[in-house]
Amino acid sequence: MSDTLSTLNWLVEAGADEAMAEQPVDRLAAKAPSPARAPTALAASPIRAQARAEIPVSGDMIGNAQALAAAATSLAELQAALEAFDGCALKRTATNTVFADGVAAGRVLFIGEAPGRDEDRIGKPFVGRAGQLLDKMLASIGLDRKTNAYITNVINWRPPDNRDPTPEEAAACLPFLRRHIELANPAVIILLGAVAARHVVGVSDGIMKLRGRWLEYRVGEHMVPLMPTLHPAYLLRQPAHKKLAWRDLQAVRDKMHAIGLPDTTTQSN
Repeated sequence: MSDTLSTLNWLVEAGADEAMAEQPVDRLAAKAPSPARAPTALAASPIRAQARAEIPVSGDMIGNAQALAAAATSLAELQAALEAFDGCALKRTATNTVFADGVAAGRVLFIGEAPGRDEDRIGKPFVGRAGQLLDKMLASIGLDRKTNAYITNVINWRPPDNRDPTPEEAAACLPFLRRHIELANPAVIILLGAVAARHVVGVSDGIMKLRGRWLEYRVGEHMVPLMPTLHPAYLLRQPAHKKLAWRDLQAVRDKMHAIGLPDTTTQSN
């Protein structure tokens, strides 16, 4: 017994602190093919069936998210894939998955941070006080989520107490957002707030430094103009800065006209 304990102590001191198996395993050897299994009800869904074939069985949730997102060929399929995804801890405490609202065919995409209490309850982005202000901002430049504006968030589930999402939570959602942008195929992107700017374009500068500057985002083989601006929730707390957001919106309207996007203002004239 003493010899056994001495051996174990020596192994621990040498850094061998995890028990494996009694026999060595050749991990480089080719694996035998798994026996065929009878089809299940899951195979009836083309999204889930394809994702099941591509997703590794390990706990790589980001890899799972990438595979699910890549398998989606439409916004409806992407929403279904997102609702089936369990790799983000925020989903366990949220009431609803918040996907998007508006008309993607309008090709003007607004991206916010994360759902709040009202959004979590209703299941749509920007439906609370900040959403009401956003609707007024849209209307000021001839946009309306019912006709020609499309809205989503970086995060699809409400963080508890409206805290900032953690890097891990954002990383689990970002594959879906990137695919969302590809499928929506916007001609102009507006980022609402610093959190959206940080996660979409990887810029950590404060929103006051970023706002009003045209950046670019690659969608497929072309670059899309992208404008960071102030979040409506911030404007509710700092109404004096609405004039800055108005300048940004005017620049967005000018860009829309320059690339030939119609708005409700020009359509009514």
